[in-house]
Order: sequence, then structure tokens, then C-alpha cells
Amino acid sequence: MLDFSTEVQGGGSTSTIAIMQLDAIQTALRDARLDGWLFYDHHGRDPLAYSILGLPAAAHVTRRWYFFIPATGEPQKLVHRIESGRLDALPGSKAEYSSWQELESKLEHLLLDARTIAMQYSPRNAIMYVSMVDAGTVEMLRAMGKQIVSSADLVSHFEAVLSEDQIASHFEAQRHIDSILEEAWQEIGRRVRNDGETDEWAMTLWLQKAMARCGIIWNHGPNVSAGANSADSHYEPTLASSKPIRTGDFLLIDVWGRMDRPQTCFYDITWTAVVGRAPSEREQTVFLAVRDARDAAIAAVRSAFVGNQPIAGFQADDAARAVLQARGFGDAFAHRTGHNIGTVLHGSGAHLDNLETHDERLLLPNTCFSIEPGAYFPGEFGIRSEVDMIARTGSAAVSGRVQRELLCV
Repeated sequence: MLDFSTEVQGGGSTSTIAIMQLDAIQTALRDARLDGWLFYDHHGRDPLAYSILGLPAAAHVTRRWYFFIPATGEPQKLVHRIESGRLDALPGSKAEYSSWQELESKLEHLLLDARTIAMQYSPRNAIMYVSMVDAGTVEMLRAMGKQIVSSADLVSHFEAVLSEDQIASHFEAQRHIDSILEEAWQEIGRRVRNDGETDEWAMTLWLQKAMARCGIIWNHGPNVSAGANSADSHYEPTLASSKPIRTGDFLLIDVWGRMDRPQTCFYDITWTAVVGRAPSEREQTVFLAVRDARDAAIAAVRSAFVGNQPIAGFQADDAARAVLQARGFGDAFAHRTGHNIGTVLHGSGAHLDNLETHDERLLLPNTCFSIEPGAYFPGEFGIRSEVDMIARTGSAAVSGRVQRELLCV
């Protein structure tokens, strides 16, 4: 998010973007050989624009606005006259319009010297997470002779890259959640041995209370899945749907959270166990395949960063998927290998995906992402093994504990 400072002058206000932030965007545009980055919104359709530009997300926007950052020179704004102050917090010159004809004329003039322009657009909607601009706006700009390219890598750079404090907050959450999950497995074992059973919802509440005591917040979940429910990769128990946890059950726990302070980074892990027995041969075979797929993706990412070689999200996904394909479980792995992690659980950086999308975005230094391959067998059980990685310039490492074998609780 861009950094703003505001000074009150003569009853009004003037706001200026921090020079280093504007310089960083313009440097990135020049490095990418782009003429500029055009932000556009109407009725809050592009939350990325508000986050990157530091605008209030809850603003009442009923008319189209445009904000253009050129590779060199002063930013420019185009706003409707009845919402003329909408972008006053941003730097640059301002033009106003009322009619659609005036809008198109002034937008064309604003972009007069620009040919190749980044927008929140993705060809063929390949990276739908950044595909915010409507087709009609792209058509209008192309009719003006503009080449519209995806801002996906720019978004990653300015939304997914973490500060040192945010990285530290990730490790703070990691230490708490790793400890809480270890205690949760022990608690499940005690309850089943002493009372004969517990249930998914009871353990969800136990995890929530434990995280709250440590100052951790979360958006929903966590996910405690017993037996066949573990084969549903997005299952979350409720009081009404909760399944008992008894001796002999297979169990999956997916837990995530961040420290209860502004702009902290999430930690997100998944482990699996069997209750009161040894794993079956089939469970063990599937777990080892998933574990090895996870480790293959970790190794691919680590090797790329150590060698200072670029690696895209789809390439890390390929590394994990190849292992499960070779073991005969390719069809059971029906989701991406991982997702970007930031101040929201599923962040705006590159995902590790060559299944649901062909994610060509690069994994960047100072970003966090999950690696979580899985294999799911409806009516039986499902196994997912999830770790998080923090990438740095020249290195990439798992940030927490790593499950090496199926637990027995």
C-alpha cells in the first residue's frame, strides 16, 4: 500500500504521496518497459486499486474515476464533476468530466503519450485474482490505440512483498499456532481415552479459545475434519454438522491466524493424524506421497532462490503435482499447491498453481506462501500437508514445524 502524508492548509487539505513510493512504482514501470499504470474504478469494483493507492475502501463511489501513474512525470487524475474530490488524496493534476463524450476525450488526452499501459487485467482471465477491469473499458482503450497489459506482477510487488515487521509477525503467529496445534492433538487423545469421544465442533472451539488467549485473530475456521469429512478440502464444522471424533478415526486439522495488530501476516498449516491406532497401509502410502510432493515443491522453490533464478507459481505447482501423478494419485489432487499469504489469508501475490489457473506470476523475495498438496478420497479420508515458506533474496525456507509422518494421538 502506498504511503500518504496530509497537511492541512488554509481550511482545506493537500495530500502528497511519499516520494520514495511514487519513485518505486515509476522505477518498476520503467524496468518492465511500460509507459504507465492506469487505475480505474466504479462502485468499488477494484479493491486492489484502493489498497495499492491507500484510498479508503468504504468510499461511496458512484461515478468512474481514473488515476494514471506514468513511467516518468507527474500522475494524472480524471474524475466526475459531482465527485470531483474523490482522488484529492492522491498527487498529480486533475481533470473533470460530466458527459461520456467528455470522459473519453479527456481520457485519451490524459494517455496521449502512453502506448503500453498496465491495468488490473488478465488475458483470457487467466489470473482472475487481478482481473478487475471490465471488457468494455479495455475495448475503449484499445480503440484509442493503447496496448493493455496485465498489472499482475506489479500488484504482487506492491501488495504481496512484506516488511521486516510483517515477516516478524508471521513468525510470532507461527510460534503460537505450532504450539497450540501440538497441544490440540494431546487434548484430542486425552478426551477420547477418558470420555470415549470428542467432536469436531468442540475441538474447533478449543482451538479458537487457545488462539484468542495468545492474541491471535482469524477470519473463519479453523477446520477440524474427522473421517470422511477430511476428504472435503474446504469442509468446516458447525455445531449442527459436527461429527464425533472416536478411536479409529482419521483426522485433519487446518488452522490459521495472525497477531491481533494492524498489518500483521498470517500463518497457515495443516496436519493429519489417526486416533488411537496405527495408520493403515493405504493411509501411510497416501501420506508419504503427499509429503514427498510437498517436499518437491519446497526443494524447487529453495533451489530457485538459492541460485537467484526466477520461479513462477505454476512451476512450483508442477513440482508437487508431478510426484502425485507418478504415485498414481494425480486425480485425487484437485486444487492448487499453494497460495500467497499476507495480511489476508489468501493474498494478492503469486499462487502455486498450474491447475485452476496457469499462474505465471513470479514468487518474489520477502513474500510468504503456503505449500499444501493433498489427495482426497470421497467417503474415505483426505490428506493435506501444509507448510508456509518465507522467500528472501538468495534463500527460501519453511517458517514452522514440518510434519514428517502421520501422527497417532
